[in-house]
Amino acid sequence: MLEKNQTAVTEFFLLGFQGLGSLKLIFFLLIFIAYIMTITVNIVIIILVSTKQQLHLPMYFFLKQMSAVEIIKVTIIVPNMLYVIWLNGGLVYVKGCITQTYLCAAVGSTECFLLTVMSYDRYLAICNPLFYNAIMDFKLRYRLAICIWMFGFLVNVITLVLLFNLQFCELNVIDHFFCDLAPILELSCSDTFGLQIEIVLICIPIILVPFSLITLSYICIFITILGISTTMKRKKAFSTCSSHLSVVCIFFGTLIATYLVPNKGHALTVNKVIALVYTVITPLFNPVIYSLRNKEIRIAIGKNIRC
Repeated sequence: MLEKNQTAVTEFFLLGFQGLGSLKLIFFLLIFIAYIMTITVNIVIIILVSTKQQLHLPMYFFLKQMSAVEIIKVTIIVPNMLYVIWLNGGLVYVKGCITQTYLCAAVGSTECFLLTVMSYDRYLAICNPLFYNAIMDFKLRYRLAICIWMFGFLVNVITLVLLFNLQFCELNVIDHFFCDLAPILELSCSDTFGLQIEIVLICIPIILVPFSLITLSYICIFITILGISTTMKRKKAFSTCSSHLSVVCIFFGTLIATYLVPNKGHALTVNKVIALVYTVITPLFNPVIYSLRNKEIRIAIGKNIRC
């Protein structure tokens, strides 16, 4: 399987986390518990937003989309990751590996666009409160949601086609716990220069443009908040966007560290830890951050618990 030869490679071997030893069971259980909690908390948020009348607002509508994104993201990665951890490595077909890479990229792109729309929603609510309900009406929020999901999956189609055209020979070992883009390119015996250029170019609309728009939105938000006369109103205005700002910092921080900072300067263990934060930890913390920092959601959860 791992012997060098000139035949085409049809399977990759994911190493996962080697050297865990006696800690393997504990690590497996921690990841499994984090996965179950992520699915559960996000499903609770989706149900609450869908059923509670007081949560039928644009901000919570986009929060429901965020929960759906997080559920899909962890489901793409974590079940196979648990399989790799338990067996100290695992085989995956090349086509399946490339499909996982595409789905991860598509869901990640969708999250970038969604965070951008959520920052625009907060901008309207704080900077143009009188026109907020008129602008962010039922039709606009659904159109934005459709565009977010559609662009997230379509913008990565060219990368998917180019990946399927790659040839793999000799080496087939990926020192990672899922099929990330960089290790796949390293294993290819084809010329990947064109694909690498395409990846750099596609990062502009997926990462840099959304991050710039979010930054611009929050500059306007902070200017508006600083112009509010009373401290109480200033704190109330900032509290409506603090959860989103926290998620943006965590998400784009790990995303930039993973895909825009050169990997050659990192140890493999560091790359795995960063990827672990991005794929497992943040999907769990994001709904917790929104739930704990949002009064309406806390009230809705409290009422359900009492019932």
